[in-house]
Amino acid sequence: MKARLYNSCFRNLSINYKNMANSAGSKKRARQAVKRNKHNSQIRAKVRTFIKKVSYAIDAGDKKEATSGFTEMQKNVDQAVSKGLMHKNQAARKKSRIIAQIKAL
Repeated sequence: MKARLYNSCFRNLSINYKNMANSAGSKKRARQAVKRNKHNSQIRAKVRTFIKKVSYAIDAGDKKEATSGFTEMQKNVDQAVSKGLMHKNQAARKKSRIIAQIKAL
């Protein structure tokens, strides 16, 4: 099975993946997929949190808070891109739209 299918199968970490895999190598890949999925989910959630933080500052009209939050958000988004959790064009689009909103304040 491909890693993507393993990730979808093991969203609930209480599943006993050892009964599904046959060889030792496939058991290890299943374990790695569960750990990787958990780690990647945490990073994606952190990126979304920073984006929301900047968006709330923009909605409140606080340019200083939005600018400082944007620098933190930009760092986290770029890290997610380097780890392959977000496409580079998607990251560029999000950053571009947010900085345009900040400049409009």
